[in-house]
Amino acid sequence: MFTLYYAAHTCSLATHIVLEEVGADYSTVRIDFGSAQQRSPEYLKVNPKARVPALVTDRGILTETPAMLAFVAQSFPASDLALMGDPFAFAQIQSFNSYLCSHLHIAHAHRMRGYRWVDADDAHSIAAMQRKVPEAVGGAFELVEREMLRGPWVMGERYTICDPYLFTLAQWLEADGVDPGRIPKVVDHRRRMSERPGVRKAIAQELA
Repeated sequence: MFTLYYAAHTCSLATHIVLEEVGADYSTVRIDFGSAQQRSPEYLKVNPKARVPALVTDRGILTETPAMLAFVAQSFPASDLALMGDPFAFAQIQSFNSYLCSHLHIAHAHRMRGYRWVDADDAHSIAAMQRKVPEAVGGAFELVEREMLRGPWVMGERYTICDPYLFTLAQWLEADGVDPGRIPKVVDHRRRMSERPGVRKAIAQELA
């Protein structure tokens, strides 16, 4: 039994999708960013980083999406969503998801969370970061389009834990000022992902 702490419209959706697709027994706890619940004493006991997602397991609590995705996939080996039988393929999966986590998601975060890098009252610097977002996020997605998305799925013919993660970040393209016409393969991947039953169920649960 897992418990996923999540917030709507965040990267927690990726793990939520994978929990659905492997048929895990899980429950969810919604964290309300509007009331700063992520910084409440109760939640900080779960995740001292004051971020989502967090995944409670019978062995302890996990944070950071790439680790959570790999753990869920490994916990359900029949799903083969992490290609664990091929060490190089698994390393490629980790490389892709690490890029999304350490670069693409960070570029996106500059649009609404500039206060993480400069003083909150430094309006000039925050505005400069926001202006850079379309270029930074767009460039990252163009690299994914050109070099990483093999098609039809990230790893080629095999659907893996890379796909829910890419789909989740691609939800924010337009809001980040990225022209979808520049990345047709990413947009087509987003469309096909949105048609999967597990994806639809996870989104419906998060938006309920």
